[in-house]
Amino acid sequence: MKTSAVYPGTFDPFTHGHEDIVRRAARIFDRVVVAVAANPRKVPSFDVTERVELARAVLADVNNAEVVGYDGLTVSFARARGLEVVVRGLRAVSDFEFEFQLANMGRHLQPDIETMFMVPTERFTFISSTLVREIASLGGDVSAFVHPRVEAALKRRYGGGSRPEGSSQ
Repeated sequence: MKTSAVYPGTFDPFTHGHEDIVRRAARIFDRVVVAVAANPRKVPSFDVTERVELARAVLADVNNAEVVGYDGLTVSFARARGLEVVVRGLRAVSDFEFEFQLANMGRHLQPDIETMFMVPTERFTFISSTLVREIASLGGDVSAFVHPRVEAALKRRYGGGSRPEGSSQ
């Protein structure tokens, strides 16, 4: 049985869907490392340090999970830390093709590291960080999609007030 896993992602922001995957993976594996990617190709709303801090706050009660920032190849990060499995979340069929390509490339680069796909609990399948950021930036309520600490950070980033219906400002 594989005992350690990495759950990599940008996590901008960390959603209930991400939290669900980590909590469930933590029941399967002895150790789960949530690896927050610096990802130079993306321009995140929160820098890697903020994203790590938010994920740590959300997962503070998960004793066998740790949250760290990283850059570079996920499989290299996993190998350097002795992590045997890469956990990837699949919300919809549309995610599968990209995740399948990542898994096969990862296997090519590091054949001893396995990839495991996990589907979030049904009530979280429609949540994406992109949608959460967009809703927050337009003054919408994201409390159903993220932990209160993440919600507060989004309000600080985008402003806390909701905009009246039909208002462009």
